[in-house]
Amino acid sequence: MQDILIVYDSKTGNTEKVAKALAEAAGERCVLAQVDAAPAADDFAVVVAGYWVDKGAPNAKMKKYLENLHGKKVVLFQTLGADPASDHAVSSLVNAGVLMNKDCKVLGTLSIRGAIDPALIAMMRKMPAGSPHSPSPESEARWAAAASHPDAEDLAKAKSFMQGFLTMYDKFLKMM
Repeated sequence: MQDILIVYDSKTGNTEKVAKALAEAAGERCVLAQVDAAPAADDFAVVVAGYWVDKGAPNAKMKKYLENLHGKKVVLFQTLGADPASDHAVSSLVNAGVLMNKDCKVLGTLSIRGAIDPALIAMMRKMPAGSPHSPSPESEARWAAAASHPDAEDLAKAKSFMQGFLTMYDKFLKMM
């Protein structure tokens, strides 16, 4: 039975890699689709929605998708250049959650570090000193730290997350 829809949008391939890892862990229970080609969410018990973080929120395509979900159980996952445990990561998940209608329920969240689009880094390197995104030793270190992600450890984390989610969700279903 395919009861899980994994829908994602990916600009540089980071989110797609994580989506594929989640789908591999979910196996035959899921359908994996890019947001532009996603089947109707109504046909699935759970929607796992993945996006790349853009200015502290889901990217535009995923924003629109989340805004149009109704009455769904949702798992959010995101890729971002910042530390997945940072305040920025947490607030980006919150910003995704508030986009959805109040009849949706968030059942889980996952943040995975991803390499930053080189074009974005080039643009930030041109910003004047004093701009919040202008290059600094800290930002250069953060950009370098993100460059190798998502790596094998990140993808294993995604698989483990999905396995844990499925175990929890199946136990919940048995109690119903």
